Amino acid sequence: SGGSENHRMAAAVPTQLSFGEKLYALARNLWWSWHPDVVSIFRDLNPVRWHQLDQNPVLLLGEYSPEQLENRGREAVLHSRVNWAFRRWQEYMEDTSTTWGATHAGVLCHKPVAYFSAEFGIHESVPNYSGGLGVLAGDHLKSASDLGVPLVAIGLFYHEGYFSQLIDENGWQQEVYSHVKNTQLPIRLATVPGKSAPNKLGVHVPESIYIRKATTPDGEPLIVKVETRHDPIYAQAWQVDVGRVKLYLLDVNIEQNNPEDRKLTARLYGGDQLTRIRQEIVLGIGGARVLTALGYQPHVIHMNEGHSAFAPLEFIRMRMATDNLSFDDALREVASMCCFTTHTPVPAGHDRFDWNLIDEYLGPMGDQLGIGTQGLMGLGRVDPNNHSEPFCMTVIAFKCSRRANGVSNLHGVVSRRMWSSLWPWRSEEDVPIGHITNGVHVGSWLAPQMRTLYDRSLKEGWWRRTADPNTWAPFENVTPGELWETHQALKNGLIAFARRKGTARAERLKFPAREINEIQNLLDPEVLTIGFARRFAPYKRADLVLRDIEMFRQIIADSKRPVQFIFAGKSHPADNGGKSILQRIYHLTQEPAFKGKVVLLEDYDINLARHLVQGVDVWLNNPRRPLEASGTSGQKVVLNGGLNCSILDGWWAEAFDGQNGFGIGNGTCHSNQDILDERDAKDLMKTLLNEVIPLYYDRDNDDLPQAWIKRMKRSVRTLGWRFNSDRMVMDYVRSAYLPAAGGVSCEMARRA
Repeated sequence: SGGSENHRMAAAVPTQLSFGEKLYALARNLWWSWHPDVVSIFRDLNPVRWHQLDQNPVLLLGEYSPEQLENRGREAVLHSRVNWAFRRWQEYMEDTSTTWGATHAGVLCHKPVAYFSAEFGIHESVPNYSGGLGVLAGDHLKSASDLGVPLVAIGLFYHEGYFSQLIDENGWQQEVYSHVKNTQLPIRLATVPGKSAPNKLGVHVPESIYIRKATTPDGEPLIVKVETRHDPIYAQAWQVDVGRVKLYLLDVNIEQNNPEDRKLTARLYGGDQLTRIRQEIVLGIGGARVLTALGYQPHVIHMNEGHSAFAPLEFIRMRMATDNLSFDDALREVASMCCFTTHTPVPAGHDRFDWNLIDEYLGPMGDQLGIGTQGLMGLGRVDPNNHSEPFCMTVIAFKCSRRANGVSNLHGVVSRRMWSSLWPWRSEEDVPIGHITNGVHVGSWLAPQMRTLYDRSLKEGWWRRTADPNTWAPFENVTPGELWETHQALKNGLIAFARRKGTARAERLKFPAREINEIQNLLDPEVLTIGFARRFAPYKRADLVLRDIEMFRQIIADSKRPVQFIFAGKSHPADNGGKSILQRIYHLTQEPAFKGKVVLLEDYDINLARHLVQGVDVWLNNPRRPLEASGTSGQKVVLNGGLNCSILDGWWAEAFDGQNGFGIGNGTCHSNQDILDERDAKDLMKTLLNEVIPLYYDRDNDDLPQAWIKRMKRSVRTLGWRFNSDRMVMDYVRSAYLPAAGGVSCEMARRA
């Protein structure tokens, strides 16, 4: 957005690049994915194929020869749009001196943040994510890029990704895995200079750490080696460009590995404990070695959840080898530069391994560190002397970090209580775990129609100041009719999308023509539409609204003030409890009283999430408090004018002010889970019947719900600036990255 910047564009389009070459260059950097005008260029090439190919520009462009692409560009009058997009992208990539990061995080410029995560959800065309953790990591990279914060990211490349969800005729979830071809993604092999040359920072890396396989005359693919007690595991690095940020994904499906190890990173969160620990040594130790081989010397190591907690061990090993430090001294030095973000308030959600697995796969590292397997086990135990306690990834992450945080205020409280035994000499309030509340990337989740509304109502360049509350204040001046019509357009788009999704499933299952025709007319754009979409884990209670089924039936069937629901979400393949909840909801959608009014959409992914958060009237969230660490889906709804109706948990516990959405209950918990569920179900129905439904249907003479629209405005104004990922990344820079890099002191550093 921001066409007025045209006069400031200085970068010229290289005359030697053809129309198709510019398109390929744009497609190979995921910067395009959060710029709607660039997305529209790819879509306008072939709208039908664009959607059929999961909005993957690499696949789309691959269907055209250069001549065909040139001709299609002329037909669609795309040349000037492509030139404009290419100029904008060039300027964005070259402007590193005037960014927020250049001013506030200069100490990181020559030694950046190394951000480790097991998954990254950047766009649906790159299926390297399962859900909220990955999408958060993707949003973190995008904001780091926009802000100019020096950061490099490390993850794993999954050839089958996370599963696609099919719901069979009985409503049971079926998992389908598809092989992802590297040539179909915007990735390329990471390369290093020739064997006789130093890497880009002039550092010669010992050959024992990595090997290289020459494939091109100007560089060599990077392959790292991670030792185990038996066969080493080799990993090849792929590079993904996310704006200004480079993301390196480690791939073990290469000829150096035995057949079993080649399948190691086939699936995200698949397999048993044996698979998990091997994935995590590749991510942590292998990832650290990739950075070293590429010449990165990070000032900061940021572990996004415990999956990457082996990374500090490799940095400790390097400090011991290069600086002749003892293990204790190297641990102290490395821990001072490590930051750890924990996301899981449920004890069962933290990876734990027994002695045999640690000895088999970490034993060589323990030997190199001089502490052996016993010393490693002590690092991963709350009580190092308790030999019956397993090794915990979260524990070693805490012990190897000097800055740790939860992902909301309440989650910080829960985390301090959960892990207080690691600091028995401190009171619970003084446990050194702070909080940085999650946020979402505005450009990725904001509907183009809402962006146009923001462009008209907010000050020029607002998208560069999304973390400033003053940026959002003028939104109160938007005319009610304009806001409502924009929202209704998005809602109609969601309903059309839901009909297409439902029809595709019905045709796959060979439903009768009569039923397919009914699906093509499901949902009503004039009816209050409530969305619920997230992982179908039992504690998230997707079926809480069904607890009083007769009351639910009444609100759905009310002829004067009807309500309709859209559900979506995946259950973990091994979670039959979650699958049973999903199946119950599906069966409900087939009952005559609910058919066409309660809908379950299959295969929840970024694309489906985007339609839902942009089009629903209300976003429902009702986990068992305090088990929702943050829950960012509702933050995406805020940006698009929807209202949240949520248990006071996660981010909503610090966001709800009584007038910017709806709260369920009073924020207290009961020690008995059954009583808690019963009480929350009653409070949910009370909120719907007494607040949500009446407010939505209270209309003026122009059929506008003025009080509802007022609440929409307040939601955007009070929450938009607080719960976006620019603010989140700024908080990480100030509270974690700069103290870790020795740039500044802060309250979190003092507490640690």
